Amino acid sequence: MKLLFASVLTTAILLASQTGYAAPTDLSALEKAARQEGEVNSVGMPDSWANWKDTWADLASKYGIKHSDTDMSSAQEIAKFLAEKGNASADIGDVGASFGPVAVQKGVAQPYKPSTWDQIPAWAKDKDGNWALAYTGTIAFIVNKQTVKQVPHSWADLLNGHYKVSVGDVGTAAQAANGVLAATYAMGGNEKNLKPGLDFFAKLAKEGRLGLNNPTIATLEKGEVDVGIVWDFNGLNYRDTIDKTRFEVLIPSDGSITSGYTTIINKYAKHPNAAKFAREYIFSDAGQINLARGYARPIRVAKIQLPDDVKAKLLPIAEYKNAHPIADPIAWEKSAKELPRLWQENVMMAMQQ
Repeated sequence: MKLLFASVLTTAILLASQTGYAAPTDLSALEKAARQEGEVNSVGMPDSWANWKDTWADLASKYGIKHSDTDMSSAQEIAKFLAEKGNASADIGDVGASFGPVAVQKGVAQPYKPSTWDQIPAWAKDKDGNWALAYTGTIAFIVNKQTVKQVPHSWADLLNGHYKVSVGDVGTAAQAANGVLAATYAMGGNEKNLKPGLDFFAKLAKEGRLGLNNPTIATLEKGEVDVGIVWDFNGLNYRDTIDKTRFEVLIPSDGSITSGYTTIINKYAKHPNAAKFAREYIFSDAGQINLARGYARPIRVAKIQLPDDVKAKLLPIAEYKNAHPIADPIAWEKSAKELPRLWQENVMMAMQQ
């Protein structure tokens, strides 16, 4: 057995009710309430993403909590919570780091601090417990070696190629938006100045080299993507799932961005205790190792012992020498909101010229 989640059951924590925090109790009370609800419905947490399937399987087999998911982007998740409100069909979602504060601003998140809260870095969590990054990701390239004969190792290499580059839907997906920011860093820009990154993609667009296919496991398998810009954990998962010899995954040597994803618990959740218990499990040793098995670097990686077979799934640490966390989260939050318009005006318009 991996690591026993039951070992934290006696830890004293705050049991969150649907309207906030109740009196201190032990975790077994939350477990009991979650078992009574018996199910948790998520959005943006599919089996193929960061190995969510093992966590959902654990919750079902160990605690009798059934699960269903509807995959969608970060922006779509928040919009769904807001649109449905009291008629909520989803209890919990997983969104990019920049969308955590948006969920709070929109009034669709409710707080829950897992018992491992103190082991989560301050930069990676909301002080009130509305969101906290469970795992990090770094923007990487996934290269189809069947269609790309000279593998690019940097953003500069991409400009010199003759293949198409696919970044995905910059207007709605956190992965795509962070791909633009990573290119911006490499081209000398920052969170306040996205122009270098936008110019980079505009050049690809003018050359007819900006791919319109989202870099997903389906499009990669069909050969519809030459070079995809993805989170490292997605790229490694896609590579190993399709064909390890067909694709190469690497961190661009001239710069990349390390960010992460946070669960948001729907303020209007029909199964709030199951959702909070799911977050508790995600931040436990077992839940963190599950994420690592999906190639994601768990936020508590310094506090847990990863099995050797899990370590072997990850890229060498040397690949990350020029990958940096977002330096100015507040500026990026502002820029990320403007990015869909800037992308349309500077990049998509270039495709029509």
